[in-house]
Amino acid sequence: MTFDEGSVNGCVRVAAVGDVHLDADVLGRYRPALEHIGDKADMLLLAGDLTRHGTADEAHCVAEEFGGLAVPVIAILGNHDHHCDQPAEVTKVLEDGGITVLECSGTVLDVDGVRVGVAGTKGFGGGFAGACASEFGEPEMKAFTRHSRELAERFGAALSALDADVRIALTHYSPVPETLLGEPLEIYPFLGSYLLAQAIDATPGVGLAVHGHAHAGSERGTTPGGVPVRNVAHPVIKQAYNVYQLSSVLTPA
Repeated sequence: MTFDEGSVNGCVRVAAVGDVHLDADVLGRYRPALEHIGDKADMLLLAGDLTRHGTADEAHCVAEEFGGLAVPVIAILGNHDHHCDQPAEVTKVLEDGGITVLECSGTVLDVDGVRVGVAGTKGFGGGFAGACASEFGEPEMKAFTRHSRELAERFGAALSALDADVRIALTHYSPVPETLLGEPLEIYPFLGSYLLAQAIDATPGVGLAVHGHAHAGSERGTTPGGVPVRNVAHPVIKQAYNVYQLSSVLTPA
């Protein structure tokens, strides 16, 4: 399948948003736009930073806002969702609310006979080709870079293992620098890693990569291997979700 942002019948419609940072004081902000999502999309991807501080109470807000929709909801956690060191608790609340949470794992949906596989990871930083961290020097630097590499490797394995007609890569950190345009260059190493793009490009059949995290970034980018990348952080797309389409014939947007 190929990627398309036009209007094509018979395509797989992927709704996505990230960085909603929910807490009780903003509960209900997105729900009105979600009530009719089944008319517009076949699934909803949540690209991390679903909460403000990663507490179970905030996760209950996310489950209330994004649970019980007319389409499957698939999420990954972001750095905010790890802040209080309760990712397991946050994950359980979301899954109890009917939301599938991925971390270096995947799931496959049947969309009108098309097997759509989604693999996800939070990912991590480290930077991009020509300006990236390496596993050299102090233990702290080696640990930072090793964590990014290990997550990318496990994510790549999950993406490759999907038994699907088309694959979608869901991360919080960015796999490419293009979708960071607008952010200060100095913080690029903390916003993404080229290792994620390597994992995506090493897997045949990836039609779309979706991420969040970069609030001041840009929406569109492409991996070196040609996979479309979309930054769906709410401050970037400025609506409850964007819809992207995977079709058998590419039609210009």
